[in-house]
Amino acid sequence: MKFTENFERAKKEALLSLEIALRRGEVDEDVIPLLEKINSKPNYFTTSSCSGRISVMEMPNFGDKVNAKWLGKWHREVSLEEVLKAIEKHKEGQLWLLVRSPILHVGARTLEDAVRLVNLAVSSGFKYSNIKSISDRKLIVEIRSTERLDVFLGENGKVLVSQEYIKKVVEIANSQLRRFKEKLKRLEENIANSL
Repeated sequence: MKFTENFERAKKEALLSLEIALRRGEVDEDVIPLLEKINSKPNYFTTSSCSGRISVMEMPNFGDKVNAKWLGKWHREVSLEEVLKAIEKHKEGQLWLLVRSPILHVGARTLEDAVRLVNLAVSSGFKYSNIKSISDRKLIVEIRSTERLDVFLGENGKVLVSQEYIKKVVEIANSQLRRFKEKLKRLEENIANSL
């Protein structure tokens, strides 16, 4: 397939894009060592990444990301006070607290390399990892975990749950975040030792 022929050019372009994003501070700091490990391997390169996050979001209807507005977004554990401060900004539409697990997109040189990375990611705890796309131009692996939380909190400027409930949701969100951050460390170690 042609994607093996285009691999070197694609890797060079991806690494340049990453370098620019790093200079601009657009890359989650805690995922940088993992990106460096992957990109140091001759048969792989990263194309995009998120280390996972907790967020408070306002949207007209659930799932409407185009018209959604971030009220608070953290790639680390968050305090109840930070979440309450973000909730205070809510004016219209639906109010949600969301947890999203890490996601990385990685280019692979060959199908065998892609399968090897998927298997390594799954064994590291990233159970939703898969080969995202195969075309004549590229071969992309998606590394994803299972952690996710979608909690409806209010609507049209009104919070519909108690502060005690929000406190419990924040505890659960932080617990999920700790879990997937540990998986990121395990993946980094496994990539360093196995690829």
